[in-house]
Amino acid sequence: QVQLVESGGGLVQAGGSLRLSCAVSARTFSSYAVGWFRQAPGKERDIRTSDFVAAINWNGETTYYSDSVKGRFTISRDNAKDTVFLQMNSLKPEDTAGYYCAAARTDSRLDVSPAYAYWGQGTQVTVSS
Repeated sequence: QVQLVESGGGLVQAGGSLRLSCAVSARTFSSYAVGWFRQAPGKERDIRTSDFVAAINWNGETTYYSDSVKGRFTISRDNAKDTVFLQMNSLKPEDTAGYYCAAARTDSRLDVSPAYAYWGQGTQVTVSS
């Protein structure tokens, strides 16, 4: 069984930074691609309608970003620590959301939620203006 636990969320002013962590419990963490998705406030959590943020393939050599975060967010992984990070800089109020990490066995279509079999419970990010 694969379990994911997010941490690092919080309240930050616009222009500030946060670093989210996703700790993954899996027998072979390095065989999974990991992505981050988010769901805006006021929306009931639904994996199918969450917005893609970023993803990283199994060995960290390939990364993907949504247009809305490209140049501001950086995804990385430490396979020795079974952890994926999302460094978020220049945060904007519209980045306010619940952030969820997810693990996928595939390296294909990592920008869509159906690619992912395992999901964490999320961490809240609030950016004040």
